[in-house]
Amino acid sequence: MIISKTTEELVLMREAALVVSKTLGMLAKEVKPGMTTNKLNDMAEAFIREQDAVPGFLGLYDCPSTLLTSVNEAVVHGLPTDIPLKEGDIVAIDCGAIKHGFYGDHAYTFEVGEVAPETKKLLEVTKKSLYLGIAAFKNGNRVGDIGHAIQNYCESHGYGVVRELVGHGLGTKLHEDPEIPNYGKRGRGKKFIEGMTIAIEPMINLGTHHIHQLKDGWTIVTRDGKPSAHFEHDVALVDGKPKLLSTFDYVYEALGIVCDEEDEFRF
Repeated sequence: MIISKTTEELVLMREAALVVSKTLGMLAKEVKPGMTTNKLNDMAEAFIREQDAVPGFLGLYDCPSTLLTSVNEAVVHGLPTDIPLKEGDIVAIDCGAIKHGFYGDHAYTFEVGEVAPETKKLLEVTKKSLYLGIAAFKNGNRVGDIGHAIQNYCESHGYGVVRELVGHGLGTKLHEDPEIPNYGKRGRGKKFIEGMTIAIEPMINLGTHHIHQLKDGWTIVTRDGKPSAHFEHDVALVDGKPKLLSTFDYVYEALGIVCDEEDEFRF
């Protein structure tokens, strides 16, 4: 069942989402060669708690960490380690926080130093597909419209769209209805309703869309070993239009990037 949120609840959800946004912005300054994902994880947990929130992933489904850090061919759910990041890596940092009883949950894939041009393009296309998916989240549309927008754009660049992992509804639980696949057909699936809140998160591979899980029971990697990108935003349907609860503004500020891609979706 899709759970619609009141205006007051959306304000609280935005506060939860911004805890994560600010955390990703803080981490953006720290992602560099030689840094370990375990260190990033420790910094994130402390920072979240300083914002009067609690980590949203830690302990959920027996998750052992505050962050999920997926490096290179890891698609999602990578566990932090003491292995230093190196020049040319990419690392997708997925972070969750709980504040006022609501979850914030979003992700950004960071470049570590200078990355290969084909990897940089993968990140650019994946992030663009996120905003195409967000634009399809509007009155009269259905779940399949988001998936179609993301799939059509990414596959036009020759990339693999992961099938087994999807976005989701968001609220007092991390995973609410409906599931939001990154593939689909226009006009198919559940119809969007005013006040609903979802996490849209394209997971796009440089090569095949096929994946498998490592023996740690968490990390999902591409079957061909090629890089994967992951970007995620929390979005509400307000007056029939998509409005961002989360933002990458803090990341862009940390990285010195000027970007207006979120302007039309601001809450």
